[in-house]
Amino acid sequence: MDIPTTTATDKPRPTFVTGAYTALSRRNLTEATCKKWGYQIADVDGEQAQVANYRSRDGKLVGQKIRFANKDFKVRGELVGLYGQHLWRDGGRRVVVTEGEIDALSVSQAFEHKWPVVSIPHGAQSGKNHVAQALDWLERFDEVVFMFDMDDSGRKGATECAALLTPGRAKIAELPLKDPNDMIVANRSQELVRATWDARDYRPDGIVGAEELWNKINEVNNAESKPYPYKMLNDMTHGLRRGELVTVCAGSGIGKSLFCREVAYSLLQAGEKVGYIALEESVRRTALGIMGLHVGQQLHLQKEIEPEALRPTFEETVGNGRFFTYDHFGSCDSDNLLNKIRYLCKGLECKWIFLDHLSIVISGFDGDDERRLIDNTMTRLRSLVEETQCGMVLVSHLKRPPGGGHEEGAVTSLAHLRGSHAIPQLSDMVIGLERNQQSESDANQTRIRVLKNRFSGDNGLAGTLHFNNKTGRLNESDSKMFTTDNNNNQTVGSPDPF
Repeated sequence: MDIPTTTATDKPRPTFVTGAYTALSRRNLTEATCKKWGYQIADVDGEQAQVANYRSRDGKLVGQKIRFANKDFKVRGELVGLYGQHLWRDGGRRVVVTEGEIDALSVSQAFEHKWPVVSIPHGAQSGKNHVAQALDWLERFDEVVFMFDMDDSGRKGATECAALLTPGRAKIAELPLKDPNDMIVANRSQELVRATWDARDYRPDGIVGAEELWNKINEVNNAESKPYPYKMLNDMTHGLRRGELVTVCAGSGIGKSLFCREVAYSLLQAGEKVGYIALEESVRRTALGIMGLHVGQQLHLQKEIEPEALRPTFEETVGNGRFFTYDHFGSCDSDNLLNKIRYLCKGLECKWIFLDHLSIVISGFDGDDERRLIDNTMTRLRSLVEETQCGMVLVSHLKRPPGGGHEEGAVTSLAHLRGSHAIPQLSDMVIGLERNQQSESDANQTRIRVLKNRFSGDNGLAGTLHFNNKTGRLNESDSKMFTTDNNNNQTVGSPDPF
């Protein structure tokens, strides 16, 4: 029945309800547990309801959380502090914080009511506010174990709450079932107790401890590199790796796109899934370029193509179910583009992404706006590579160097990358291509220069490629065509291919 209460102040006291202590059979909670916690069954507005009584530190009833059978809630008074806080002395070895009152009763019962347990009043989303209000009390314990629901909201809430405490004090428990009461209902009390002892130390995102570090070391050791199609480049870089961003740079018309198609084609032939985004050409041109490498013909130059004759080539390359591209319809919005790349990686399980090229993504901007956009785009691409663990090959243009341009065979340099320092800083590998388009004898010779190599540190010239006009292929020239000095920078002792 309802018992009216009054106060001497102008503010009226809430009307609290009283009920009976009884076992909650569906929750597998005993009458003794409910009595310990003051958890009652009462008649409220003509309906049976569960009542969680909130008390001040001196035991005075200050609020009630009333739960009806349809899971609706009502609150009378104020839900001050953490639920059950008045039951325990201040400080000690360990306290467990749960996401709900029933979960608090469940953990307490599993420990035979010998260890402090409390609950936040309003769920994981507002948990950090309540923990902040009770921080002085929680800080008196050596360990504070957050045992929230095993869903996204609960995990996020536990992390937010743990971040409020002194470093080293907070722990986060993991359960095999959704929440502590599910463990009690399944008669797995001992596992619930064990989960408390085994709770892991909270560390902010990105901080790696010894055990995780060892696992990451093993991941690196077990990470398989995929070879480039060119031996000298492969020897210097040790191949392509997932989780790395490779930037290919050169002047206009040097052959960056053809180089990328050769690399993509080699990955397809190795059975890998490839996502290929070419922003300056149609998907038809991209597909014909890959197919042309397979048959040794420049198919895009052919005026007439017989579909039936081309079908086997299609099925062996871009039609084999491992090649995906993006018909951008002239739209290169960076947000939309990154979403497409994420889908290629996560939805279609592409392990390798080719983006040709960065400059068109940020086209239309000048000066500081361009530099800021490059910084932003490169940061997001780098994060996307880390998130998806894809291997990304990115094409970037170069700014014109003093003197002769790259189209006349100028040596590439990190300083020539267009825009800002974000491109070389955020790339794991930077590969420059050099070709003298105006040379009468060597216009089809392309030098590969490794400008940055985070993996092994080996930089410098990495081979010469010859473009075959008949087949449309970039073939590696004899590696003896030139040698390098001790710094692996300059050709000496043999003719410069330019």
